[in-house]
Amino acid sequence: MNFSNPTTITFVVYILAMVGIGFAAWRYTRNLSDYILGGRSLGSFVTAMSAGASDMSGWLLLGLPGAIFAAGISESWIAIGLILGAWFNWLFVAGRLRVYTEISHNALTLPDFFTHRFEDRSRLLRLFSAIIILLFFTIYCASGMVAGARLFEQTFGLDYQTALWAGALATIVYVFVGGFLAVSWTDTVQATLMIFALLLTPVMVMVSLGSFDESLQAIESINLSYTDMFSGTTGIGIVSLMAWGLGYMGQPHILARFMAANSVQTITKARRIGMTWMILCLGGAIAVGFFGIAFFAAHPELAAPVQENRERVFITLSQVLFNPWIAGILLSAILAAVMSTLSCQLLVSASALTEDFYKAFFRPQAGERELVWFGRCMVLLVAVIALVIARNPDSQVLGLVGYAWAGFGAAFGPVVLFSVLWGRMTRNGALVGMIVGAVTVIVWRNGAWWGLYEMVPGFMLASLGIVVVSLLDKAPAASIQHAFTLMEREMAGEDLTVVSQAPESVS
Repeated sequence: MNFSNPTTITFVVYILAMVGIGFAAWRYTRNLSDYILGGRSLGSFVTAMSAGASDMSGWLLLGLPGAIFAAGISESWIAIGLILGAWFNWLFVAGRLRVYTEISHNALTLPDFFTHRFEDRSRLLRLFSAIIILLFFTIYCASGMVAGARLFEQTFGLDYQTALWAGALATIVYVFVGGFLAVSWTDTVQATLMIFALLLTPVMVMVSLGSFDESLQAIESINLSYTDMFSGTTGIGIVSLMAWGLGYMGQPHILARFMAANSVQTITKARRIGMTWMILCLGGAIAVGFFGIAFFAAHPELAAPVQENRERVFITLSQVLFNPWIAGILLSAILAAVMSTLSCQLLVSASALTEDFYKAFFRPQAGERELVWFGRCMVLLVAVIALVIARNPDSQVLGLVGYAWAGFGAAFGPVVLFSVLWGRMTRNGALVGMIVGAVTVIVWRNGAWWGLYEMVPGFMLASLGIVVVSLLDKAPAASIQHAFTLMEREMAGEDLTVVSQAPESVS
């Protein structure tokens, strides 16, 4: 690695800035609530940008442009599904979850919320949901580390294993030090960098090719099917791509942003900011892959890295179209995408181990300082496990993300959705839905029946399990129904004093 190279200098400055933010956040991290949820202090802009950045991992700049580059615009069905799913999540889940988690003993994690929402004295909901978080987040963290390794591998000519460690180290440091506030503040910077890179790069590709019309004509001359939304697709294929949108309601790292907002009133403004950012970023990522087809057809001498691995299309375009200083900034956007999502995943995993295993089952009387430091140690543990999974240099970012996304979407999505919308839902319904969703994803993934994305059967069967078991079960206790009514009344704008309705014995 040449430390006099402008791109290297840009990377180093960027990484040091993120670590610096982590140390600044250290000053505001006094207890476990601060470390896990930032003391529920996020404003609308930080809530929106942090939710967006934590959502759009390295796949946004690597996996999605690569898929479009290989197959054409027909792969953009995934973006349509994501936009619809995110909008639904902001509109129907975000505000309700923010209010309901505070009513439910000020729950700091999803397992904690499920436990108090259903007054689960058996703590089975806490146990199974924490296991699911750890299972799928280690896979998800691995995808982020693979994306970071791809970036360092091509940018600095490092071997894959060295690149893997280089890409992960900075993220681990600032999460370890600053917790949730560090993650949220850095997410805001990273989201800004990502949208800048994704809007500028396709514009410069089109300028290099002449104009938008000339770029489009060049793509059509290569293969007309690249411009057809339905080319090479099937009904099942389109459903599978759009089904990614179902996953939003079950992603713990995104839902944590809603829980951390400073009030329910923050959510409406955050939704508008977040959806605008998301639409522009997804549109930019699609344009990078799409116009990259024309660019590399016109410059085959530059296409070797992309031919070797299609997920390098954004990296290669940044390197050949811009001077090294600008290229360094643009390539830092990939690092931003990787770091923003990886940091959230590490923190949520550590939170589950700390709040839902260590404190709940082993050390209920542990002090705040002890819990914060245990959480920091768990960040390191999860990171090491993810690094082991990511050691395979043939790992595809989008494939790893797809598996983890489906796991969370099917296991938690229906449970979260019904929890905040249906007062008749029971503890047993939640438990069955969670287990059915997770098992279906794992089984379907290995069977790969009909080419249907495992999210679809997982979400449907989990929802069916929740409804059937809840209706066959006895009605929820009066205290559970009262807490649900409180949430609905606060969502309707009534001025209420929020108090927990869950019994003190539930933990």
